[in-house]
Amino acid sequence: MTEKKDCGHHEKEGGPSLGRLIFAALLAFIIIILFIIFLVWAILRPTKPRFLLQDATIYAFNVTPPNFLTSNIQVTISTRNPNGRIGIFYEKLDIYASYRNQQVTLATEIPRTYQGHKDIAIWSPFLYGNSVPISPYFAGSLSQDQSAGLILLSVKIYGKVKWKVGTWVSGKYRINVNCPAYISFSDRSKSVVIGSAIKYQIVQSCSVDVSN
Repeated sequence: MTEKKDCGHHEKEGGPSLGRLIFAALLAFIIIILFIIFLVWAILRPTKPRFLLQDATIYAFNVTPPNFLTSNIQVTISTRNPNGRIGIFYEKLDIYASYRNQQVTLATEIPRTYQGHKDIAIWSPFLYGNSVPISPYFAGSLSQDQSAGLILLSVKIYGKVKWKVGTWVSGKYRINVNCPAYISFSDRSKSVVIGSAIKYQIVQSCSVDVSN
């Protein structure tokens, strides 16, 4: 009789507890949900948006002693959502101009935008920089480039985006866009004079990086 009681006691201890069963079921449920999300994501294959710098209108771009740059530029940027089943939320985007990796204008905020499937959005922000201090080296290089008649500026955009699939919206992703802008002061064949400003037709594709 004693041996039977011991055996029954050992069998009871060896069985799975209710807490373990609940934990295993919950873990399996989470794994299934994550797998479904990954499967949908893999089937849809989200593609990062494509940006294009269309033109730049120069109202002011002057170097003043000792080493200050004053600029007033309006750029036209278009972005296209190449996805057929995924929408894009542009949560917060800032745009500015830089010269040789040095920011030369203040950042201008682009309004929050939702971009549907295959949609195109166009922005025309102004980029300002009033007496922005630059290093003596950059001031000398900029003067040389102006004398040569060609300046390479970079129009940069950074901020956050979210993907939308049906009613599901992803978390925020970082986006960085770099648009090279070749401004030719000597070749006016692709420019239009607008009062005291000069509008340059650029049509330059931009590099786009999207990361977690």
